[in-house]
Amino acid sequence: MTSADSWRDIFGHDDPYDEQVDGIETAMETARDGGFTVVEGACGTGKTMLALTAGIDLVRDPDTDYERVVVLTSVKQQLRQFEADLRTVNANLPDDWTPVTALTLVGKADVCPYNRENAGGIDDENVYSRCETLREDTRAITGEGGSTTAQNLVSRARSQQTGLADSGSQGRAAASYLETAGEPTPYPPEMPEYDNLEYCPFYAQFLEDVPEDGDPVEAVPFDFDGLGLIDPDELVSLSVQHGTCPHSMMGALLGHAEVVVGNYYHAFDPVTTATFTGALLDDSTFVVCDEAHMLEPRVRDLVSDAVGDKTLGDAESELTRVIQPIKFDGKESHTTADADLVRGELEDSDVSLSEIEETLEFVRDLREELDRRVTAHLEREHRGWKSNLPDLPDDEIPLRDPTEPQPDEISEWAEGRGYHGGVWVRAEAVGSVVARILNEAEDDEKERAAPAAGRVLGEWYRNDHEHYFREIVLERTWNDTEPRQSWRRAYNARLAMQNCVPSDAIGEQLSEFGGGVLMSATLEPLDVFEEVTGLNHLEREEGRPVVERTFGLNFPEENRESFAVDAPKFTYDNRGAPGDETTTRQVYADALRDVAQSPGNVLVGMPNYAEAEWAAESLRENPSVEKPVLLDESSADDVTEDLKDEFFGGESKVLVTSLRGTLTEGVDYEGDKLHAAVVCGVPIINTASPRTKAVRTAYDRAFGNGFEYALTVPAARKARQALGRVIRGPEEVGVRVLVDSRYARNSWDSVRKYFPETEREEFQPVSPDMLSLGLERFWKGRE
Repeated sequence: MTSADSWRDIFGHDDPYDEQVDGIETAMETARDGGFTVVEGACGTGKTMLALTAGIDLVRDPDTDYERVVVLTSVKQQLRQFEADLRTVNANLPDDWTPVTALTLVGKADVCPYNRENAGGIDDENVYSRCETLREDTRAITGEGGSTTAQNLVSRARSQQTGLADSGSQGRAAASYLETAGEPTPYPPEMPEYDNLEYCPFYAQFLEDVPEDGDPVEAVPFDFDGLGLIDPDELVSLSVQHGTCPHSMMGALLGHAEVVVGNYYHAFDPVTTATFTGALLDDSTFVVCDEAHMLEPRVRDLVSDAVGDKTLGDAESELTRVIQPIKFDGKESHTTADADLVRGELEDSDVSLSEIEETLEFVRDLREELDRRVTAHLEREHRGWKSNLPDLPDDEIPLRDPTEPQPDEISEWAEGRGYHGGVWVRAEAVGSVVARILNEAEDDEKERAAPAAGRVLGEWYRNDHEHYFREIVLERTWNDTEPRQSWRRAYNARLAMQNCVPSDAIGEQLSEFGGGVLMSATLEPLDVFEEVTGLNHLEREEGRPVVERTFGLNFPEENRESFAVDAPKFTYDNRGAPGDETTTRQVYADALRDVAQSPGNVLVGMPNYAEAEWAAESLRENPSVEKPVLLDESSADDVTEDLKDEFFGGESKVLVTSLRGTLTEGVDYEGDKLHAAVVCGVPIINTASPRTKAVRTAYDRAFGNGFEYALTVPAARKARQALGRVIRGPEEVGVRVLVDSRYARNSWDSVRKYFPETEREEFQPVSPDMLSLGLERFWKGRE
């Protein structure tokens, strides 16, 4: 074995596919030059093992500067796949090799011992705010000027249990220990207190163990070098045995793992990188972006921003509570901060009282303007809305023409009212000082609204009007405390900034890494992907190589059949509303019937949930379809999971869903769980939405073809993702059907060109009346 083949010791299986050999060696060679490999690989290509092998070999090669692999994925199932492949790697390493140390990153909710057991007054709704408050209180009690030590807090929590257990008093209850991850902890299920202040004993133990001015990893009480992958459950188990905080352990181990598995937040969310994962984002990291077709939309959401009316209202209250002590100095007052404290804090800051007063006036006027605009919109679009509050829909109120980049109406309103740029920009500093004053005055380290509101107001002023689209977003909620005929009873209104072109944000972050792999089963067209993710800029401007690899489905061709049905385009103009009995709808109903009669489970993907409802009803009414028909509706995750379990269990069924839902990608329908998938129409999102128009316009200006780049290509990827659910292994058998002439013909609006060449060859066009014959011939050939 040559040094170039050293990766074979890491590869977790005996015989790699030819595609894996090519992919691994290409990724390693490209990363040595500081570049990125873009891999489109069909299911079964072994992309996960490919990327891990390349990255780990580079990390363990003393001739490279790579110190770690960071894996980013947007799908939990894929995260589990990386964990499984890491275990396979470690299980098959040479005997004299140390295991690859790996860590899975999750949120506090998944590792907090109290939240996992719904104890200590912590649950999924409040875990983040409660955790921060408890940590701040624990630091306040034990820090400089505190009333006790971390060791004492830990001892008190432990002795509470020990005393109960050792008392042996008749009639006294035995000690009750909090248990989680199969391990008893040394603390009670109730949150302990010191001087009437709750604290977290797990975090207190961590503070006790962290050496002063030392590396936090020295606070880790277990030997992690030989453990291999530490998944969230194991991390919790190892941590609570020693009474220490699992989330703090995650942070302590972060810089010492060879492989870190997380999601896009850990690299692209500004708050997460600033507070948690920033140390990983440098040129010593080999990055793996999995499900990379989702990189663009996910990062767009992460780098967009908004502030809600409720947050502005809370900020207004906080600003008022800081001003009042000075305004009413010497008078009877019920404010929570006294004048001397406020003056003292302001003297120690660069914020003046007049700035706080100006910010308060600005926030108050901004809320009034928001109220005026929302009310006017509802009067215009939903007459009689006050008597119909429960039925109001989510909505958007654009603040400029989405097709013409220009200053938004809120910015123009503020300028007309004399609120100059300094008021916008200084709002964040003002908010931070206000929060500090209130926390000092109320002896409470609560998370305040003023800093968050101030940050967004500053960004509102600083961000340009070409890449960012500003609007008021109305989100359905319900608040009984608001007046009966107020829109605030039914809505939370948000001042929102949509980052229309996230390529700069993606490219800038990717440039921080030493190199890596971006991969998915659906990246084609690769030139479009590289443009919208900023990779082309890295190649052109920074000279960093970007190398492409496309690997087709390598399972036996006789196990699958693929059809592109030349049916009338499934557009509103052709099909009409769901209740219309048009010729086009009849063609599609017949195609759905033909596919639904395939043996085994059948997945139906429609452009939206309204059309999914029509398709389900059509199938249920058809006497030729004898299977139960399940309908996926836009709903909570637990409802969707229950539906998926129902689909997989028992007799064969048909599952109808939206191609923009969660059941057509990131779900593994392995084995006999799925035998056919049919996609009707091209799932282009609502082009009438102001936000969509703004994105299309911004893409027009950035790339020259906004409709193609922003709408058509993502829609084609959605369709391909659904089809990819069918064949997941070499023994699996199934059919894949696309119904719409845009998949079958090379017309001006065809999406056929967005499929890789291997798929275009497989999806041969057929007429609607020949589909049933083709399906029958295939299934008979499998008997």
